[in-house]
Amino acid sequence: MDLRKLRLDESTASMFSDEREAYERDYARLIQSPAFRRMQGKSQVFGAGTGDYYRTRLTHSLEVSQIAREVARRLNGQYAWLGKSEHPGLVIDPAVVECASLAHDLGHPPFGHKGEDVLNQLLQKECGLPYEGNAQNFRILMFLEKRAGSGSGLDLTASVLLAINKYPGCLDEPGRIKGVYPSEWAGIRELRDKWGMPEGAPTLEAQLMDLCDDIAYSTHDIEDGIRAGKISMNRAFFEDGRLINDVVQEIIADDGNHAFGWDSVDIPAMVKRVLEAYLAQWEAIYSSCDRESSRTRREMKARWVSTFVGRIGIIDDPARGWKQVTFVHEGIQDFELLRTMEILKKLAWVTLIKDFRVQRLQMRSEIRLRGLWESFIHPESGRLIIPSDWTANYERHKSHWSWPRFIADYISGMTDTYAEKVYAELYTSHSGTIYEMD
Repeated sequence: MDLRKLRLDESTASMFSDEREAYERDYARLIQSPAFRRMQGKSQVFGAGTGDYYRTRLTHSLEVSQIAREVARRLNGQYAWLGKSEHPGLVIDPAVVECASLAHDLGHPPFGHKGEDVLNQLLQKECGLPYEGNAQNFRILMFLEKRAGSGSGLDLTASVLLAINKYPGCLDEPGRIKGVYPSEWAGIRELRDKWGMPEGAPTLEAQLMDLCDDIAYSTHDIEDGIRAGKISMNRAFFEDGRLINDVVQEIIADDGNHAFGWDSVDIPAMVKRVLEAYLAQWEAIYSSCDRESSRTRREMKARWVSTFVGRIGIIDDPARGWKQVTFVHEGIQDFELLRTMEILKKLAWVTLIKDFRVQRLQMRSEIRLRGLWESFIHPESGRLIIPSDWTANYERHKSHWSWPRFIADYISGMTDTYAEKVYAELYTSHSGTIYEMD
């Protein structure tokens, strides 16, 4: 048995023909799923529909998949031991990494990170259950999405499921913030046990997907920010003490930054140095591009992506007895580049997400989500205004599907525009015709 191509729903395996390879099936199931299509209507940074230029969850995921697949090919040529397949978790298949990248943001609700925060607050208050985007990925892939002949969602291969699982743990574990819901963790844990995965260690494919997601975020979102005028490419902006302090504070407050060795550097000095170098690079490219901003943005993005992906390598991880995909320079982990990427991520965060106009949009989004929740949360009245296919599915599975979780699933699947539409039908005097198709 090929453990990498194992599917949890073995009853469907006999139905497969030999015409398509296993990961080709996974790819087809993902891109043809409603959840994948809906990402075109979900915010990345700016609200979906804000403008034709800005990225959505869908275009972001496509860009991550392109970067990850190309890096996977290079790593296979660089590290001969990857081809020996000595352990199912120590393999990097470009097709698997591509599928995982396409699926890594399926669990995000409408209105970006604000939507995730609000749904988590509402669900926790109602019944003490969490809502978490990474966990919702698996709820979609293993339960909510349906395909003919399968009762287990899209019934993806073990390789793809575990490549999406960058936080291998159950959310009911004390202190765990990101992971997998208990309902789906049983299946993921079964696969990890069959593979003999070390406790808490992601597969190499999951690590690569996660790193390429960070690369896309730290380069592409800044490009959007420059295009939107939120990041001004001039000295006054980049030398503003408030900007530098905001970036520093975001770095200090981020619990996920402990592994980057910030305690060994002067954080404010490094932030200033990286921002100064970034502006100097912009000025040089701007001059060489005949002072054309559009060309300069694209060239800056391309150079930074190239810098980051060129340093991706694999080193030993003695703490876990495993391997680590990270930035590597002269055989050791390149903390300088990791910290640089983190500074650029925080630059995007404080100039885009923290912008007061974006905050106004997020406040409006919170009002919308709370209004939808209040309309749906009471089963007697809520079931009357929810599509019949959803309520029928709830009735079939209500023995292990609480009503609040059902409502969170329903709202989280909405696009930004659809959430606005339903809210308008419920709370404003203007709405569409009842003959519109939901």
